Amino acid sequence: MRISELLIKWYSISKRDLPWRNTNDPYKIWLSEVMLQQTRVEQGMPYYHKFIEHYPTISDLANATEQEVLTLWQGLGYYSRARNMHSTAQYISNNLGSQFPQKFNEILELKGVGAYTAAAISSFAFNLPYPVIDGNVQRVVSRLFCIEDPINKPIGQKKIREAVDQIFDKRNPAKFNQAIMELGSLVCTPKNPTCDSCPLSIKCPALLNGKVKALPKKEGKTKVKEISHTYFVFKVEDKTYIQQRKEGIWKNMYQFPLLELDVKPETILDHVMEFIETSETPMIQHSYQTKHLLSHRKINANFYTISLHRKPIFLKSNIFEIELNELSKKYPTSVLTQKFLKSCRIDD
Repeated sequence: MRISELLIKWYSISKRDLPWRNTNDPYKIWLSEVMLQQTRVEQGMPYYHKFIEHYPTISDLANATEQEVLTLWQGLGYYSRARNMHSTAQYISNNLGSQFPQKFNEILELKGVGAYTAAAISSFAFNLPYPVIDGNVQRVVSRLFCIEDPINKPIGQKKIREAVDQIFDKRNPAKFNQAIMELGSLVCTPKNPTCDSCPLSIKCPALLNGKVKALPKKEGKTKVKEISHTYFVFKVEDKTYIQQRKEGIWKNMYQFPLLELDVKPETILDHVMEFIETSETPMIQHSYQTKHLLSHRKINANFYTISLHRKPIFLKSNIFEIELNELSKKYPTSVLTQKFLKSCRIDD
């Protein structure tokens, strides 16, 4: 039996019942693919249901504000995905009559859509013969063909594509793509793969030659740089003050006034006065420390809650006043700010 037949037969028995597999609506498939990039199914599932509930169609998503979309997305990370989706939904709604493109090349032209996502939508929504190559597929194929070239280099990527082309089932592209991705997710995992239950074990040279754990190979690692964030949480009775970020991964999201440097505790009040002008002496009510690891950054964050009796004059024009209880409800914030809000009750 051919590899594609073995895969599809296994998939029909072992597949998970996931909501985006029970539809050929390109919008819902697109949403699931974008959400699951860099995100586990278990983490992404609640967000998928929440989004479909709020925005059941492309037009509904297009009519939302970016702030509403980011608020719904917060906690999922990689916020450029949400911004791109919202922008693309507006383009489809305004320029294509809310009709999702049906051709691979047209889908690929959409903002935020790469070859992988275009292939997924093409095959799952329209059953077009385009192979989907994600991390799961790369891992399965590198082991199945014993590809020892680094998969993050052009030579390794070329060999992966050639190998996928050899086993791709053009007659059943949707089922094949789902099957090989599911195998990588459930069986041919990065660590502790369950080779005994793999439908392709008798055809896998990596297993026969004891190379499963060594594959796939990657060259070079992303150097992680440590940076510091110092946030000032100004509190006047039931009010606090925030600003909108204009750049970076948290672009257009909201944060407390920020200095992107490590501030020594004994100089906190000196730095506070860089933000405000007041006749009273600010009081540091409490402080909170946390860390957040990104793919290329480790952020060491410190939050200082500054208690005042009267609203100060802010020396930076982009800082504005809100009710304390509004922040988590109306304004999308980074995971750092969410950690702070969960750990410290600033409305006490």
